[in-house]
Amino acid sequence: MTAQHRNTQLAAQVRQILETAPEEMLPMTYQQLAEMLALEPPRTIHRVALGLEELMREDAEQGRPFIAALVVSRRGEGLPAKGFFDLAVELGRFPAEPAQHSEAYQAEFRQAMAQRG
Repeated sequence: MTAQHRNTQLAAQVRQILETAPEEMLPMTYQQLAEMLALEPPRTIHRVALGLEELMREDAEQGRPFIAALVVSRRGEGLPAKGFFDLAVELGRFPAEPAQHSEAYQAEFRQAMAQRG
C-alpha cells in the first residue's frame, strides 16, 4: 500500500470520527484523535496532521467548512496547530494576517459543527 493510499484511508477514518463524535467531545485534540484511530508510534500526531490536511483540501474543493477545525492543539489555547492556519491561508479560506486567525477559526469551527447535522 502506498503512503498516499494510507493517508487517504486515514483521512476517511478521521472524517468518520469527526462527523460522528458526540458534540461534547469536540473540539478534540490531535492526541485524542490519534488514540481514537488506534495509531501506534512513531509520528502519530504527524500522521493525524497529514490526514487533516487532506480533509482540508477536500473541503476547500467542495466548498464545505473545514471539518479539521474540530481538532485543536493541547498547547494552542483551544486552537489548531500552526499548520492548520498555514494551509487555510494557502487554500484562500483564511486571511493572511495572523491577528485575524483566531476569529476566522471560531467562525470555521461553528460552521463545521453546524454542518455535522
